[in-house]
Amino acid sequence: GNIFTQQPSYFSDLDETLPTVLQVFNNILHKCGLQCEGASAEPQKLEEKVSVTAGNMPLQELKDIVLYLCDTCTTLWAFLDVFPLACQTFQKHEFCYRLASFYELAIPELESAIKKRHYEDHGVFADLWRRISHSRKKMIEVFHILINQVCLQPILE
Repeated sequence: GNIFTQQPSYFSDLDETLPTVLQVFNNILHKCGLQCEGASAEPQKLEEKVSVTAGNMPLQELKDIVLYLCDTCTTLWAFLDVFPLACQTFQKHEFCYRLASFYELAIPELESAIKKRHYEDHGVFADLWRRISHSRKKMIEVFHILINQVCLQPILE
């Protein structure tokens, strides 16, 4: 068995951790000057309206965001892939909705920022594009695992 079946209290640990995972998505949106609807977004003071976007931020910051997103998506996918039972806990936090909203807001924005930028070194572009494509693929796979476990499996059982 895995650690969760031997230690059921880990489910409540996971439950407490998920808001932090969702916060990762919000942080990325915020850094790109985007707002997530439906998220418990703090209302912004007028003078702190963000004028930084994925398109105009420094290259290093764009790289950091894409790397952070890629790591997060890969880790989420790997976790749910080996432990699909966790899906119920994810869904309690409206994870599918939050993931879909994030995907819709962030992915086109980041892809466009990566494409439009001028690179001294084409290798940097290739690497960013590979990572954003990988992130997109892993988000879709996470979504599939969640839908399968939360919606389809119960019908089949």
